[in-house]
Amino acid sequence: MQNQGHTEPTLRTASAAGAPMANGQMPHSSVGTFRGAELAADLLSRLFRRLPLSFSVRLWNGAELIVGADAGTPSPFALVFRNPEVVCSAVLGRDPLRLAEAYFRGDLDIEGDFFAALALKDHLEEAQMSVGEQIGAAAAAMRLRTLNAERRRAQLQRTPSHGRAVKAHSKAENRAAIEFHYDVSNDFYALWLDEAMVYSCAYFETPDTNLDTAQRAKLDHICRKLMLRPGDRFLDIGCGWGALVIHAAQRYGVQAHGVTLSAQQLKLAQERIVQAGLADRVHVELLDYRDLPGDSVYDKVASVGMFEHVGLKNLPVYFATVQRLLKPHGLFLNHGITHESDGWRKCVSTEFINRYVFPDGQLDKISNIQTAMETAHFEIADVEALRPHYALTLRHWVAALERNHARALQFVSEATYRVWRLYMAACALQFEAGDIGIYQVLAGKRAAGNLPLPLTRRHLYE
Repeated sequence: MQNQGHTEPTLRTASAAGAPMANGQMPHSSVGTFRGAELAADLLSRLFRRLPLSFSVRLWNGAELIVGADAGTPSPFALVFRNPEVVCSAVLGRDPLRLAEAYFRGDLDIEGDFFAALALKDHLEEAQMSVGEQIGAAAAAMRLRTLNAERRRAQLQRTPSHGRAVKAHSKAENRAAIEFHYDVSNDFYALWLDEAMVYSCAYFETPDTNLDTAQRAKLDHICRKLMLRPGDRFLDIGCGWGALVIHAAQRYGVQAHGVTLSAQQLKLAQERIVQAGLADRVHVELLDYRDLPGDSVYDKVASVGMFEHVGLKNLPVYFATVQRLLKPHGLFLNHGITHESDGWRKCVSTEFINRYVFPDGQLDKISNIQTAMETAHFEIADVEALRPHYALTLRHWVAALERNHARALQFVSEATYRVWRLYMAACALQFEAGDIGIYQVLAGKRAAGNLPLPLTRRHLYE
């Protein structure tokens, strides 16, 4: 094959052929049922030969090879192809997420440095084959598929669940999207979140700070920014499992109200409020933010990790609702993820998020978010970037999820475990690269005079 510009792959048979997957389960199909390992090895060598790095590949029969342009560098990870269809779809598939789906199904595995393997996506443009190479590879992939035609139908039937597409961000669509993501299992989330179950960016004083401490620091940081005082009426939009409303009532003496669209979150939040002896001061309910009643009801409002679900076209409604609910000079803290570019354009990353993780998720630039807030007559008082903090948070979550893999399978399927592992690890890399950011924006409802804030930020740290 050297006349086609690549090196003939060297296969070696691993002694672990047919070994169990990382979760202890055996591959979907036995080793002897698939054909064409040599052809598959050649295809993978062609596909990855221009990558400016190298890594190990292992096939369904245990054969191993090194692919990529830098074959002299030790491989930090290995891709394990459990059947020929994964190889074929990598060459022929039109869906850029085909390899992610193969990983969710267990047809493709990653051994070794999971984060290093995910970084492959940053080099895929460099790995593009010429038109002539694509034609040759496609013909070879079709031959490989034909060799295993009798097994293909069963392989294609195994697919992970998708969230229902969200088009209008209606109340019904948003509720279904929240149920898809958050009503997985409270026990599942408890395996990898902190002790208070805070599902948003923590606040690390140092990189070595543990997650429980960093999440408590984040809750305090929010309460201090909002200048919470005993007797304040405080609203948390998207209250999750109740961590912030409980913390605010216990430590700052507020009357707290939280809303969520997740029945599972609501149930646990209510139980925790009763256990904390706060039923007379904290109330949570299943309610869409658009249905919150009243005018000038609350002294302070927080929204932490929720506005990403709102939908960009609904941001005016979202901010107008908060504006209506706040008293004059009331303070509002909006804590949420942002994107480096305008709007929510379709690409591999946005398609992945909307298909498997957050069906209603949409992000925008921080400057556009601030403009929307100012258009809603908020006075912006403070903006803080927390991007490094979220990268650290996600790495803590991934590590805890991996440690609890076996226990996680008591509450969710292997495919769901893999979706969360891939999603959180990929997000960590995106935060580290600067592709996405996260900001806390503190604003006030405009009225005559100054907002009720100190002249400096000293109160946040003393």
